[in-house]
Amino acid sequence: MNSRRLNGLDQLLASVDRALRTVATTPPASRAYPAHTETLDTATEMSARERREAAALMRVNHVGEVCAQALYDAQALVARSPELRAAFDQAGQEESDHLAWTEQRIQELGGRTSILNPVWYLGAFSIGLAAARLGDRASLGFMAETERQVEQHLRSHLDRLPESDLASRAIVEQMKNDEAQHAEAAVLKGAASLPMPVRWAMRMAARVMTKTAHYV
Repeated sequence: MNSRRLNGLDQLLASVDRALRTVATTPPASRAYPAHTETLDTATEMSARERREAAALMRVNHVGEVCAQALYDAQALVARSPELRAAFDQAGQEESDHLAWTEQRIQELGGRTSILNPVWYLGAFSIGLAAARLGDRASLGFMAETERQVEQHLRSHLDRLPESDLASRAIVEQMKNDEAQHAEAAVLKGAASLPMPVRWAMRMAARVMTKTAHYV
């Protein structure tokens, strides 16, 4: 009994530590930066308006990755099987790469991350806990639907980013591919199909977040 309590406490403390590192520091990426060296100087070829817009779009993507860290951490915390917990941890690590890449690109563009990141994290963590408490299949279903919506969102950003911003486009393209793989993995693990009202509510919540993060 004491061992189980200690393990639960350890997990909770680890979650707090990850939350602080997500919103207060830049976690190191485990994979190489997707933007090739020759593309990094393209920001100087962009107009001031294009740089601002690219930085705003990457800020939105960075917020999405803050939320992904919170969601997966919460879902791993409540997951009923060790295998599923490991799957959420693995997805969270890959999303951590996205977090580092987007923050680096924002800095290269002369932009800033969202000042509301602690709020985004707390909200996403609460949603992740709620989803996970419905059971593993529902939690996986939430993961699959989230990743599908994020993939669509990233595809729209590829249409909106300046053509000359090759570095940002390379980052977003890699992120999009990763999100598609996460959604597919969730389905293969037995993800439940979410009801349409839930999917609609997720889209509405994401729309509020993206519109706000574009400016704040």
